[in-house]
Amino acid sequence: MYRYILTFSKTGTICYISHLDLMRLFYRSIKRAGIKLGYSKGFNPHPKMSFAQPLSLGYEGLREMVELETETEYDPDDIGRRLAELMPDGLDILGCSVGNEGKKTLAARTTAASYVMRMPVKNDITSSGDDMKASYMGRDRITTLKKSKKKKTPVEVDIKPMIRDITFMPDGDVLEIRAVLDAGSVSNLSPELVMETVKTHFALDTDRDEAEVVREEIYFD
Repeated sequence: MYRYILTFSKTGTICYISHLDLMRLFYRSIKRAGIKLGYSKGFNPHPKMSFAQPLSLGYEGLREMVELETETEYDPDDIGRRLAELMPDGLDILGCSVGNEGKKTLAARTTAASYVMRMPVKNDITSSGDDMKASYMGRDRITTLKKSKKKKTPVEVDIKPMIRDITFMPDGDVLEIRAVLDAGSVSNLSPELVMETVKTHFALDTDRDEAEVVREEIYFD
């Protein structure tokens, strides 16, 4: 098997297709491009293709990654060129590189991700960005309710240890938040919880449906 890593962006209206639909799109495009994907062994074989970190519905991604294994060796530039010709508007192939054989998958190596959150606000923000950061991060705990896979009811969690860095940039009727958050299978923090706790802490009059979230980068160990 030969391993390759595709880097792509997902912007515009296509950010509203689900992760499952995105997987189907890539699988069908790879098949149309004549690239022979490898398959897992066993009774129900699956194509060897996985994303570094699923992107939530409605989020844009500037540098997303998908890892695939093929039966045949290819020139990575050729893979990128073939797929770029088949992608719909808003999905742009940025490059393709050779993956490391025998190493952990990108999903297993993911540790963090950087986001830009833009929240429209109706009330005036009089504090500076530095003061907002000091106020928000200066607490011993930043607690909120988080859904658990094991429990039916949400549980209270402290998200402060999962925030690696955060910057507030108030600009008129928009509050821009830039943050590096835990991501991956070990520890994962959704920007939704950050926005919710920021809204509560500063008593912001904001509509989540009008907020924008962009994932800029995924980081690995």
